[in-house]
Amino acid sequence: MDTASTRTPRSPVTVRTAAVWAVLRRELERSAGRSLTVLDVGGGTGGFAVPLAEAGHSVTVVDASPDALAALTRRAADAGVADRVRAVQGDGDALAGLVAPASADLILCHAVLEVVDDPAEVVAAIATALRPGGALSLLVAGRAAAVLGRAVNGHLGAASALIDDPDGRAGNRDTLRRRYDAETASALLGGAGLTIEEIHGVRVLADLVPAAVVEADPEAMLNLELALSARPPFRDIASQLHLFARRP
Repeated sequence: MDTASTRTPRSPVTVRTAAVWAVLRRELERSAGRSLTVLDVGGGTGGFAVPLAEAGHSVTVVDASPDALAALTRRAADAGVADRVRAVQGDGDALAGLVAPASADLILCHAVLEVVDDPAEVVAAIATALRPGGALSLLVAGRAAAVLGRAVNGHLGAASALIDDPDGRAGNRDTLRRRYDAETASALLGGAGLTIEEIHGVRVLADLVPAAVVEADPEAMLNLELALSARPPFRDIASQLHLFARRP
């Protein structure tokens, strides 16, 4: 492990990412002075990967889209961190064959489990790829928010389908294969031997209030989002749930 000095990531803090970055920053501070090996599964164009690389960490992004990876490469070069960012084409279901066991200190898996063939297999591969003591940042779509969103927009049939469907889908036209609540997501991670340390809601209010409200006082909106993110029942109606877990 490198002992090069690291900096706080220069990420743009928005109401859509603030709760996630707050948790990640605490983990980076916990490992202050070390250059971490980070794996970003489904990391796309590098919204998290590039700031982490700018902070001095080595990041591998696995993504199925060659266009997204090309944009990631350009973004990393523009930021002057091309030497700390590696792009690997592949999807989440193939993760076990793409990453060496016990090779990562921190793994990000954001908006991936909703679309893969076998979430349990992907989580097992993540657990295997983590070093002992390594951490996972998992972001998944929330079932409750999808129910509420459809109901308030008058799509009562879709809302009912989301409640009754075991995977939290709103019918065959749903673009996601599954959604989660805190209990089902926690069970998935626990089944892979990971210990959950924190659960937060992401976009508790951001998707409910008009954009004009957010734009009128973004700081107040950001503070309110952070205040509600860890407090049930507000946490549980967020558009996404963020679980932070560790391999013992």
